[in-house]
Amino acid sequence: MINLKNAFFIALTTVSLLSCKSTAQKTAAIKESKKEVFSIIDKVNKHWQETHPEPGNAFWHVSAYHTGNMEAYKVTKNKKYLDYSLAWAGKNQWMGAKSNDKSEWKYNYGETDKHVLFGDWQICFQTYIDLYNFTGKNDSSKIARAREVMEYEMSTSANDYWWWVDGLYMVMPVMTKLYKVTGNEMYLEKLHSYLMYADGIMYDNEAKLYYRDAKYIFPKHKSTNGKKDFWARGDGWIFAGYAKIIQDLPKSAKHREEYINRFKDMAKALAEAQQTEGYWTRSILDPEHAPGSETSGTAFFTYGFLWGINNGILDKKTYLPVVEKSWNYLTQYALQEDGTVGYVQPIGEKAIPGQVVDKKSTADFGVGAFLLAASEMSRFVK
Repeated sequence: MINLKNAFFIALTTVSLLSCKSTAQKTAAIKESKKEVFSIIDKVNKHWQETHPEPGNAFWHVSAYHTGNMEAYKVTKNKKYLDYSLAWAGKNQWMGAKSNDKSEWKYNYGETDKHVLFGDWQICFQTYIDLYNFTGKNDSSKIARAREVMEYEMSTSANDYWWWVDGLYMVMPVMTKLYKVTGNEMYLEKLHSYLMYADGIMYDNEAKLYYRDAKYIFPKHKSTNGKKDFWARGDGWIFAGYAKIIQDLPKSAKHREEYINRFKDMAKALAEAQQTEGYWTRSILDPEHAPGSETSGTAFFTYGFLWGINNGILDKKTYLPVVEKSWNYLTQYALQEDGTVGYVQPIGEKAIPGQVVDKKSTADFGVGAFLLAASEMSRFVK
């Protein structure tokens, strides 16, 4: 027989545990309404645009911001976002690298106008195509350079255009977007050919993640603690890139299921590597290599997970807890009071031990990634 004192203690303990569980669930859960998510988007984007009133060039890091700005425009219909990207596109003459002499076009790394075939000069086409679609599809000059460059590239016998993982985010969506505009199946065929080359030199079948490029393949390259070194922003580029192309492909596309399976494999691997605070460290599988939070990779992953959940490709029960933690990190830690998106690793290509990444560390591409995640969150919440 249980005495009254023990019964009271058991009841009190049960209530306490239930209360703790409830509190934990409320803490982890996504609290914002759609209106509140829009407010977060506006806080971030208004701050960025007001502090960067002059349009930048069409190179990758500025262009990556505009991919996020376009997604923010899609969900909010805020004309200021549209006008900001239109002014930028106009300033850059709706071009990437500007050489018109095809005999000198290159696709190794380069920041010159000769590097027309280098993917870092092609990501701008994503936004130009979006702007073409948003403004009535009545001005073909907006996508003329994109078509000229990509159709020339596809006419060559080379398939090694994407030799670094960032390039997969930069250009894969250009090809699916142009396919949707033109109906030209060659865009999808060449996308697959180029991606198979990239997979052959960068994808790790065991870890289900991508190395940044061939220099970082294990065991030729190792992290500080002798592990495989997968760079968070690098895998963020490709995870987000898969989300972007899958959504553009018709259901009947030949390789669609192949891309979905790769996306699912990456999602599982990434979920297992998430830190308890919600972020991913710069070296995904070796948190001690470059410890601490990082926003750009985390934001790209959050976008990918949310897109997968929103479109029934990723299981909500399995992956929503991942998103709840990463969203909490992005909005409660990375986002600063004035609208700055902090803890963005500076431009680079790897996790660097000892590199300082703090609340003042921000960048255009990091803001773009944040806007992608927040825009997809606005589609998720009630």
